[in-house]
Amino acid sequence: MFFCKDCGSETPKWSGKCPVCGSWNSLKEIKSVIGKKTIPNNATVLNQKPIKLNEINIKNVQRITTGNSEFDGTLGGGLVPGMVVLIGGEPGIGKSTLILQISNSLAKNKHKVFYFSGEESEEQISIRANRLGCSADELYLVCTTNVETIIALIEQYEPDLAIIDSIQSVSTSYLDNAPGSVSQLRESTGIFTRTAKKLNIPIIMIGHVTKDGFVAGPKIIEHMVDTVLYFEGETRNQFKILRATKNRFGSTNEIGLFEMQAKGLVEIKNPSNLFLHEKEFSTGSAVGCILEGSRAFLVEVQALVSAANYGTSQRVALGLDHKKLAILLAVIEKKLSVKLRNNDVFVNLAGGIKAIEPSLDLAVVSAILSSLKEEKLPVKTLILGEVGLNGEVRPVSQTDKRLKEAVKLGYQTVILSSISKAKNDSIKIIRIKNIRDILEVLFYSYRCSQMN
Repeated sequence: MFFCKDCGSETPKWSGKCPVCGSWNSLKEIKSVIGKKTIPNNATVLNQKPIKLNEINIKNVQRITTGNSEFDGTLGGGLVPGMVVLIGGEPGIGKSTLILQISNSLAKNKHKVFYFSGEESEEQISIRANRLGCSADELYLVCTTNVETIIALIEQYEPDLAIIDSIQSVSTSYLDNAPGSVSQLRESTGIFTRTAKKLNIPIIMIGHVTKDGFVAGPKIIEHMVDTVLYFEGETRNQFKILRATKNRFGSTNEIGLFEMQAKGLVEIKNPSNLFLHEKEFSTGSAVGCILEGSRAFLVEVQALVSAANYGTSQRVALGLDHKKLAILLAVIEKKLSVKLRNNDVFVNLAGGIKAIEPSLDLAVVSAILSSLKEEKLPVKTLILGEVGLNGEVRPVSQTDKRLKEAVKLGYQTVILSSISKAKNDSIKIIRIKNIRDILEVLFYSYRCSQMN
C-alpha cells in the first residue's frame, strides 16, 4: 500500500500526487497485513448499548499540575488523566530539557514518573539531569526502543506519567519496518493512545520535526493524540515559545514563554518585558498589544523606511504577514498621500513574536510614519486598532484586557477607535476615526504645519 503522510489516505497504486489531498511527493510505501478477521456474533455486538446524552454523569476531572505555570497554562490547566500529548520542535530547541524538568517537578510531589528514552544512553541522560538539578526519588529511567517493553512496564508499575523520547525512535515487533517509518509511527502511536485511555495514565511523546517545522511522519499522528505542542524560536535564541496547535482539553490559542539558561528552561513571569526592550523608544517604534489565548502582551513594533538605492524597493516583514504589510502601505499612500514606492520598508516585531490578529495595524502604520518623518512617538502610549481599506480605524476584541495590561506596565495614554466602547479610568483614552487623525494626535510637526 501507499500512504499519504499529509492526509493519511491509502491507495494501492503509487503516483506523484495524492489523489485525495493533492499533495505532491507525499505517498510513502508501507506494508499492509491482509487476512480474514473473525466476525463477532450478535451477542458480543449487543453488549454495547446506547446511552442518552443528557443522562451521562459528568465527573469532575482533577488535572495534574506540573509546577510549571507556563506549561500548565498551555495545556489548559495541567495534565488530564489518560491524556496523550505530542510535543515537537527543532533539534536542540529544548524539548527533552523541558520534559525532564517537568518530570522532576512531578516526581518531587510524590508522582511516579517513567522516562523512556530510545535515543540517549543512561549516562547521557544522567549528565543532563545533574546539570538541571533533577534528583527526585520518584523519577525512573528506562532506555529501550521496544514498544512492547514500554507497555509492559507501564501496565506493571502504573506510573502517574509516562514520557516517550522520542516516538520516531521506538518500534513494535509486530512490524518489520524500521523505526520512524509511516507504519511504525502509526502503530506505535495507536498502542500508546489505547494504553493511556485504558489505564487512565497521561503520556507525553516527543517528536522530531521536518524542514517545514511540522512533526515528522504522517499527519494522522496528530489526529490520534489529544494535544499537539510546538516549540518555536530560533535554536540560538535564548527565548522559546511553546504553542498549542491542538488541544481537546483546553484552548488552542494558549502559549508558554521560556528562557534558556544554564540550568534549563525558566518561565517568563512578565512576558511583556520580553517584547519591550526600552523604556523610551527611538524613531520608527510603536507599542501595540496582541492576545494569545487568555493572555495579553504589549509588543514593540519596529519600522525602518529608507530610500531604495538598489532598484526595486523592498518590503520585508518579520513576525507579520507580508500581505498585511502590503495592504497597510497601500492604504498609507492612498489616504495620506505619502509616497512610499521609492522607499524600502522593513517591519519587525521585537522579541521574535509572531502575530496574525489585526490589532497591530494602527501600530504598524504609526511606526512607519514615525520612521519616515524621523520623529519619535509620545512615550508610554499604546496604539490599538484595525485599519480598513478606506483608512477607517476599527475596534479590536477584548480591549479591556489589553488596557489592564497597559496600566500594569505604567502606560498613560491609549489610542483607540472612536466606536470602541472600552473604558478605563486609570489611563487616558484618545479616540480616532481615520488614520488621518493619527497624524494630528502623534506627530508634532504635522500639528505645527496645520497651525501655520
